[in-house]
Order: sequence, then C-alpha cells, then structure tokens
Amino acid sequence: MANVVVVGAQWGDEGKGKIVDWLSEQADTVVRFQGGHNAGHTLVINGAVYKLSLLPSGVVRPGKLSVIGNGVVLDPHALATEVDRLKEQGVSITRDNLRVAENAALILSIHRELDALRESGAAGTKIGTTKRGIGPAYEDKAGRRAIRLMDLADLSSLPDKIERLLTHHNALRRGFGLEEFKAKEIYDELASVAPKVLPYMDAVWRLLDEERRAGKRILFEGAQGALLDVDHGTYPFVTSSNTVAGQAATGSGLGPGAVGYVLGIAKAYTTRVGEGPFPTELFDETGELIGQKGKEFGVVTGRKRRCGWFDATLVRQTVRTSGIDGIALTKLDILDGFKTIKIGVGYRLDGETLDYFPASQGAQAKVEPIYEEMEGWSGSTAGARSWAELPAQAIKYVRRIEELIGAPVSVLSTSPEREDTILVRNPFEG
Repeated sequence: MANVVVVGAQWGDEGKGKIVDWLSEQADTVVRFQGGHNAGHTLVINGAVYKLSLLPSGVVRPGKLSVIGNGVVLDPHALATEVDRLKEQGVSITRDNLRVAENAALILSIHRELDALRESGAAGTKIGTTKRGIGPAYEDKAGRRAIRLMDLADLSSLPDKIERLLTHHNALRRGFGLEEFKAKEIYDELASVAPKVLPYMDAVWRLLDEERRAGKRILFEGAQGALLDVDHGTYPFVTSSNTVAGQAATGSGLGPGAVGYVLGIAKAYTTRVGEGPFPTELFDETGELIGQKGKEFGVVTGRKRRCGWFDATLVRQTVRTSGIDGIALTKLDILDGFKTIKIGVGYRLDGETLDYFPASQGAQAKVEPIYEEMEGWSGSTAGARSWAELPAQAIKYVRRIEELIGAPVSVLSTSPEREDTILVRNPFEG
C-alpha cells in the first residue's frame, strides 16, 4: 500500500480540504509538512463545518494521528487558538491524536509585524501575503536565528536566543523608524504560551519512521499550491516554502522512499489570491460568474479570488515538478451551464509560441494565453457519483484535460460534500 502526498496543482484553494478529509478516513496518520497558518481548509462532515488553518485535516476524525512536521513554521498562539476552537465544536485534541515537531521554527509577533510592514510599504511590488509572519519566520530559520518549539521546554536558554534574534530584527525596525522590541516582551510572549503547546511536542521524524515501519498508512497534506513554491512557482509572488511533493520528505523527516503516490488537486478552472501573474484570468462577466458560483473567497483572509479558465500548460508543469501520479479534479459543477468553455493550451511571448510557463518575472507578466474552445454542457454535474450521471460533453472536457496535462484524473469531485465523488483510482492502493 502506498503512502499518499496531496499537493495543490495550481495556486492553492483547489479544494484540498474535501479530498484530504476523504483520504484521511483511510489513513492512520496525517502530516502537514510545510507552510503555516496562512493556508485554510474547509471540511464539511455530516453537516458540520470545520475551518482549519494549521492543524492537519485528520484531527477532526477519531482514531487518526495528526502530525505537524518540522517543515511547518508554527505560530504557537494560533495553534492554541485553533485547538480551543475545535474543542468547542466537540473535537477531542490531546497528545494521543496530535504531535508537533520539536524542531519546528516558531512565528512570533515580531514576524507578524515585519510581514505587515513590508506588505504595506511595498507600493507596486506587493506579494499578496496574508501578513501572518510566515515569510519572516522562514527567513529566520534559514538565517539560523529562529526560536524553535523545543526551546520553550528550557526557558532559561531563551534570553540568549532572543538577543541573537533581536540583533537582526531591531536593526530592521530602526530602518523603519520604529521602536525596538524589548527582549522581555518576546520572553513573556513565549513563556505564556509554552504550557499550551509543549504537551504536543515530539521527535516527529522518529515517530513517523515507527509508523511507516509498522505498515501504517501515512497521508502527507500540502498547503497552498505548487505554483506558489519558492523555487518552482511564480517568483517572487510565491510563499516562502517549498510546496511541491518533494517537500513531504524533507518537511516530515522521512526519506523520499516513504513518499508513494502523489495526488495533485486542481480545479476545473483556475483561481488565484493575491498578486502575481495569471495568464488565463478573466476580467469580464464570465469571471465574475465563476467566482459567484464557486464562492471564491479565501478561508483564512476572506479575500476575493481572481478567476479564469483552466490553464493546462501550468498544470502540466506542476505535474512534472511534483511528480504527480494522478489528479483530483474539483468543482466541475461550477462550469455547468456555460455554452462554451476555454482551456489554456500554451502561450505567446514576443511572437513565439511556448508550451511552458517561463521563469522570468518579466516574461510571466507578458505572456498571452492560447485557448482551445470546447462546447459546454446544459445538464448538471452537481452531486454526480458515477460517470454515467455526467453529461457527455462534461466527460469530454475531463478527458481533454487529462490529455493536455499528461496525468489521469483519479478522483472527480462534483460538490463540497465528500460523498459526491467519482473514484477512478484509490491513491492508497498505488
């Protein structure tokens, strides 16, 4: 049986929550391996709605072990708040079903402030971050000055580490003309939250190795999407971590051999939140209609998402950079009723035709999409649970996407309800 990695194949918001929840029922362990509380999943289970930002989706299911890996940057206050909120909804969260990597780097108030300062002051070059401190926390991790979860277990060691951190951050704050942070403020912030998060701390790499050797099914849950990867995405309009499937190994402490089937999640159209290039974006009534029908607003920020046609060239690229074995295609029902539907099949740039998305920021801003037009369908796909229930033209659309991206559709989602799913191939069965 294969372990499964779930990654977004676009810019995030592809409907990973439903698919991960559906897969988590079959898994023993669910692992978050990158990002932070800037990513949102909405789960609908028996009519109850759960909104998760940091916790793995498996945490709402009894008997599943949820793990936050070392590749995640952890806001301890956000974790404590999310745990409390889920407990109020009747979800039991204890050390029995939640573990957090002892070597996870922490997000502090100093990171959140810096993130907001940069985003507010970068006129013309906004990245579109959620201002939750994710990027600055990853910077400190790479700069070897981060405070990690394990440091909260020995408060006497914190003062020296805080001083090292503030040497860097207070220099930045002076540049912004702001008052410097006091070491005691950071110490008190950490000391107050330590008792709330330390009970979940563990050597996650060792725990997961034991799970794997015991034959447990492990589900690796990615956040955001592959097009936001710091290396392979639309840089600099990206997140600050690697979001491709290879990060599942690095961000959890397991070797690459533990990663089995890679399931990419893609919408039947395309959306993006924040700034950056978007070749197939629609600025007309069609784009507005897709957004309204798809309820395209961010889980974490509430921001309106930009909408456009499916871009097969981009998804084909993420299929390759993430080694995607199969696609879960979501929100097909949103395209119900359109007379014609377009698919992006390539780009024009300075008179040339490209079958890939260039890495240059300037080129990405200038490319023009090449479209292939297909007849739409008048029947409904909403709630379909078998191919026989789909209009013939909808099936043609799915088959054409498979051809263009070079990967099969393993799962087809036709509504937010987990039962409204057409399974072609179970990822856990390899």
